[in-house]
Amino acid sequence: MYEFDAVVIGAGLAGLRAAHRLARRHSTAVISKVYPMRSHTGAAQGGIAAALANASEDSWETHMWDTVRGGDFLGDQ
Repeated sequence: MYEFDAVVIGAGLAGLRAAHRLARRHSTAVISKVYPMRSHTGAAQGGIAAALANASEDSWETHMWDTVRGGDFLGDQ
């Protein structure tokens, strides 16, 4: 039987980021139904949008517009 301090479910960007951080100090396992490169994050052909506080002329409104446009206007606006 295996024992871990933390178990992360999901190998998308958020799951792998959490597992990477946890693994610095804890015994960590990742459980995924698919190979990490096949996750929804890896399949995001349009990229991943983020509002960066250190970027000039960036705002949450621009981030929202990029996200809606990246989803072909199918998401809830």
